[in-house]
Amino acid sequence: MDTYTHGHAEPVLQSHRWRTAQNSAAYLLPALRPGADLLDVGCGPGTITVDLAARVAPGRVLALDVSPDPLPEARAAAGRAGVEVTFEVGDVYALDLPDGSFDVVHAHQVLQHLTDPVAALREMARVCRPGGVVAVRDVDYATFTWFPANPGLDRWLELYSAVARANGAEPDAGRRLLAWAHAAGLRDVTATTSAWCYASAEERTWWGDSWAGRATSSAFAEQAVAYGLATPEQLEQVADAWRVWRDAGDGWLGMMHGELLIRV
Repeated sequence: MDTYTHGHAEPVLQSHRWRTAQNSAAYLLPALRPGADLLDVGCGPGTITVDLAARVAPGRVLALDVSPDPLPEARAAAGRAGVEVTFEVGDVYALDLPDGSFDVVHAHQVLQHLTDPVAALREMARVCRPGGVVAVRDVDYATFTWFPANPGLDRWLELYSAVARANGAEPDAGRRLLAWAHAAGLRDVTATTSAWCYASAEERTWWGDSWAGRATSSAFAEQAVAYGLATPEQLEQVADAWRVWRDAGDGWLGMMHGELLIRV
């Protein structure tokens, strides 16, 4: 089984809860229609899933995650929103589903964590109906940029990339999505990009606190130490760097994502 670099510690889920269909899957929304059956792979705490489910109702929605840990929270979110979603543990490499089961197969920030994203794309396409769409979006960590300059954040980016690659994953996935789709035999592909930007005091507090927490209390932190890539003291320095950025009145951070809409 692949190693998930982030894990499901509270500072990670704090970040994931911010995600909505509008800020994380806008490229997909024009392709949705009421009554479409949708599969969400790597659903996490379910905030994107719930938004997508509202847009395809009364279509069937199934959401999968490799870990059971975030699923109770996801089920509660669907209950509060009044949408019907089935949440289950699942394996993107071996989906326990018949061919052509869904009109839309969606995965947000999933392929970057896999050792074989091409195999995952083939499997997602297998369960998508002819005429349907596979939609994937992944960040490209090499495009992270921020102000003001901060050597501690430079160290964080180097360290994150090293940990992810030690797990056999690809942190700069966004630029590779099209190549992976072609390698999977998928050719009817529309590639786009979009960005996240955090600049307000509220956004800096949310993102800075999330990464300060992840730097010392998450699977990423545990892996960094276990792989001999950082000491706990060095991780504390990374956390401090995130707090410095958080508190900078003119602090700004942006990152680019690659996106694909694949017609099956």
